[in-house]
Amino acid sequence: MTTITRPRPTRTSIGGIRALPSRADIPAWIRYLALAAALLVVITAVFLGTDAGSTRTAVEVIGQRTAPTVTATEDLYFALADMDAQLANVLLAGDDSVLAATRAAALTGYEHRRVQADADLQQAMTIATGDDAALRIRELLDRFGQYEALAAETMQLSDLDRGPAGQPSARTLEDYRSASGLVPDLLARAQKLADSNSGVLESSYSTAEHTTVAARIRLAVLGALLLGTLIGLQILLRVTMHRRLNPALIVATALGTALLIGGFAGNSTAAQQLTIAKKDAFDSLLALRQARAVGYSANADESRYLLDPEHAAEHQQAFLTASQRLAGVPVHSVFDYDAGLDTALTAYRTTGEVNLSADSFLGKELRNITFAGERDTAVGTLNAYQVYQRDDRRIRELARTDLPAAIALCTGSSNEHFTAYDNALVATIDINQRAFDASIGETESALAGWNNWLPLAGTAAILSLILLGVRPRLAEYR
Repeated sequence: MTTITRPRPTRTSIGGIRALPSRADIPAWIRYLALAAALLVVITAVFLGTDAGSTRTAVEVIGQRTAPTVTATEDLYFALADMDAQLANVLLAGDDSVLAATRAAALTGYEHRRVQADADLQQAMTIATGDDAALRIRELLDRFGQYEALAAETMQLSDLDRGPAGQPSARTLEDYRSASGLVPDLLARAQKLADSNSGVLESSYSTAEHTTVAARIRLAVLGALLLGTLIGLQILLRVTMHRRLNPALIVATALGTALLIGGFAGNSTAAQQLTIAKKDAFDSLLALRQARAVGYSANADESRYLLDPEHAAEHQQAFLTASQRLAGVPVHSVFDYDAGLDTALTAYRTTGEVNLSADSFLGKELRNITFAGERDTAVGTLNAYQVYQRDDRRIRELARTDLPAAIALCTGSSNEHFTAYDNALVATIDINQRAFDASIGETESALAGWNNWLPLAGTAAILSLILLGVRPRLAEYR
């Protein structure tokens, strides 16, 4: 090979600052473009890795810590509510031999929910995010312990006094009121904890969403600069060296393009799946789990209505309030609720129009139907809920003239219908939970490798190819 010896053009400087090489200084331009391409490769790789790492961290916060904590606290809410409902059912059954099976089932149900609530509290403590959340959980544990003690004392007095169905002794009822009086505070604390965790999840999602958008913008800008520099270097070598193409730079450009497309595609897939997980799945999960919790609270209010006639009006209003939170319709009395609910459900079944209030939990779910089978299970949930609501009106009518019959209906077929409603609700929850888990998994898969070895390997390969492509050409100028 013949070495080309050419005069080195002089460079000018302004104010002591070294200027760009003159147009005739081809070796200097090759070095400048090669160095620029190398720097752009490194910068692009750094942003690819850090952006993918930040997004993955946010996904882990959402999928592995915050969402399970929200689930545990919502689960705690309905376990606490059902504990008190089961305690009320124990007293409703009393010492009546006809209701002995009901009493036994209520005692078993109470113990099951007690264990469940304790497990939920322990899980929430294990995955608590921050000292404030841990403090709230400890306070909940203390209050829960107080409730357990009063509930145990209530059941002990009920056993001793052997009151008839729905008519516990004065001291038993007083102890029950003390225990039940703690429930609103317990539920409020559980809901506040769930809301706090939901806020953390919302913040994590917003951060991840911003990160993915900013990452795609950076990647587009850096990618254009990188590919433009590599193509410019290729053109410079072709024009000045009179060679058609530089194979090493062609491979470097192709590899850079692949790295950029792969990073952009991974980021876009992660952003899309994260949106599905949060907006389509988790928002429904949150509304449905809150519906489940409030439903159990309403069921407890129904039992309290029969157990404590002195405060029946308060418990009836509490039932209506809970019903409106579940499926809001424009009525002001529990006895008008059936007609309002029927009108809303008929409209949805026939036209798909959602007339349940937008801030009610089942109303939110109907406005966020997304996944296969979700509409059918949601309609099934509403149908079962409607049956349970009709039972409630019958219970209140019977309570005026035939308390034993009202108690039998409340603790018998009405509870069975409530269980059917709850099972339908859980089926809807399961659809969204599977979608949430799948989307979180897809997000993590889309980002796999992009926060470590892929940018590193791509950078090393492209830098080697740039060096391989320009070094022989520079040697010709020596």
